[in-house]
Amino acid sequence: MSPYANLRGNSPVIGYEIEPTRITVWFKGGKPYSYSYNKAGRGNVEEMKNLARSGAGLSAYITRNVRFLYD
Repeated sequence: MSPYANLRGNSPVIGYEIEPTRITVWFKGGKPYSYSYNKAGRGNVEEMKNLARSGAGLSAYITRNVRFLYD
């Protein structure tokens, strides 16, 4: 797991793991959620990868776009 930079300081995301066709996201006090091309869509997963690497906006993106589309 790579630590999430949390540049805005208010994210519940603590870490992530990027694989070719999915991203797994760890939240504070909870289990990991895995988002795949098959369930969340390629565009969403690739945007989540970009946001994870940048350290800002990942949780908000998940809430707005893929909240219930985890595997």
